[in-house]
Amino acid sequence: MEFDSPITRFGLSVAIGLLIGIERGWHERDLPEGMRVAGVRTFGVIGMLGGIWALLAEELGEVLLGFAFLAVAGVIAAFRLRAVSERQDYGATTVFAALLTFALGAIAVRGDMAIAAGSAVVATILLGTKPSLHRFLGEIHREEIHAVLKLLIMTVVMLPVLPNRGFGPWQVLNPFEIWLMIVLVCSISFAGYAGVRLAGPRRGLMFGALAGGLASSTAVAASYARIGRNNPKFAPVLSAGIILASAMSLPRVVLISILIAPSLAKPLLFPFGAAMVTCLIAIAVILRIPAQESTPSEFSLKNPFDFDMALKFGVLLIAIVLLTRALNEWFGEQGIYLAALFSGAADVDAISLTLSRMADKTVPLSLAASGIAIATLSNTIVKTGIVGVLGGSATARYVAPVFALAIISGGAAFYLSLRFFPL
Repeated sequence: MEFDSPITRFGLSVAIGLLIGIERGWHERDLPEGMRVAGVRTFGVIGMLGGIWALLAEELGEVLLGFAFLAVAGVIAAFRLRAVSERQDYGATTVFAALLTFALGAIAVRGDMAIAAGSAVVATILLGTKPSLHRFLGEIHREEIHAVLKLLIMTVVMLPVLPNRGFGPWQVLNPFEIWLMIVLVCSISFAGYAGVRLAGPRRGLMFGALAGGLASSTAVAASYARIGRNNPKFAPVLSAGIILASAMSLPRVVLISILIAPSLAKPLLFPFGAAMVTCLIAIAVILRIPAQESTPSEFSLKNPFDFDMALKFGVLLIAIVLLTRALNEWFGEQGIYLAALFSGAADVDAISLTLSRMADKTVPLSLAASGIAIATLSNTIVKTGIVGVLGGSATARYVAPVFALAIISGGAAFYLSLRFFPL
């Protein structure tokens, strides 16, 4: 029997009905016989009807399929109204599931079988996840919905209409590319926040640091250092959290860079990986230090996506793009190093994105990689200063030596990478 034969297609239409019917029947399994709007058999018949009417419409006219769909909708709606009057059940899911089953049955016979089968599976999964979805909706905060909508506006509405060409001095300001970079950074930051929310309530300082490192390791350093000044007994775990956030920021920088310029993977993966491994080893050692009392059970992590933050990042990115190109034009390679050193103190992502765009185009690949490394070094030094000022010696005595070791290991790996594997 051929896979794409009429018999196979008709069998698929019935199977679709049975699949959705099993889920609907299980959902209403506690209702007495005769009280269900539609069960396994009814949905199987609805799928079969969709296939039969699709065949008839092919011979007698396409409008016939539309009338058949309306007839099925009317019958299901009538039974649904009876259920509403008898048991005050106002849910409409079963009605729309029946209509979808009819349509998918028709597609199975007349259209793409893969689309019909895949849609049936997805629909069944959606129908069966009602409790989980309702629980998930109950845990969503209003600002999180606003954050998702803002991200969608930035991506779906604004990005396609921006011109994809250069403007301004040296034609380096491309609105589409700049906004795409803003969306990229915001998406990665929001993904870190979503990971915390989907996993449930805040599960401790280390978990907060893990997600915070995807958004802003500098913010984590400032917050944890401030907590450490008032809670010196928690200094080891707070210091480990600061180091963990910084360790997580390293693959973020590499990811952002290689998404824009994949050729940067070779010079960046080895040194950034060495620095990250150094941090992770230090965390394991620090966490073995006996705590004097239990660590705080929760850490307040604010929503990392904010439209004002996105605009500020855009302004900073534009300034860094212009500064980097100007210094490169005026001072050559030394200008790139100066731009990386100063901009990295405030934000690593912006200079990383800028240099990634310029890699192998207006600057050599090795120079772009060196600039990203210098920016990361500058940012690490600034975080060490933040920890020392806000947290005092309680946290700085753990963080500073680890950051120094990470800089040494990363720098040595970077030198060896360029020395033995030149670009």
